[in-house]
Amino acid sequence: MWRLVLLLVPMPALAESLVATQTIRAHSVLRAEDVTLVAAEIPGALTDPAAAIGLETRTTIYPGRPIRQAELGPPALVERNQVVPLVYEMGSLSILTEGRALERGGQGDLIRIMNIGSRATVSGRVGPDGIVRVGHKS
Repeated sequence: MWRLVLLLVPMPALAESLVATQTIRAHSVLRAEDVTLVAAEIPGALTDPAAAIGLETRTTIYPGRPIRQAELGPPALVERNQVVPLVYEMGSLSILTEGRALERGGQGDLIRIMNIGSRATVSGRVGPDGIVRVGHKS
């Protein structure tokens, strides 16, 4: 009789959290074998491996530690000190030059770039092709 009562009593569902299976160095792109789900609710931890796989770690993550969204970002397309195409766009005007990246950045990141010709420092957004765009297209 008591077994029947236990079966009818609702049990709290345990949430799953994403943790590292091994040491993952900063600036590494996460692979499926780098993460696993554990039956525990860890505050701030991701719960879906698909939300993390393919993203780059911003810091080193140690085995058993939770994977948090703030520690991940798009993979870097531009490395610090890399010479990249720099495009200024305003309306129908488009100027192409070269710039030196002053920081790393992935697609959509706003990074600082030094225009090689003028030595001016500007901020631009990294495109999916690695081109850094400054200004805006009207």
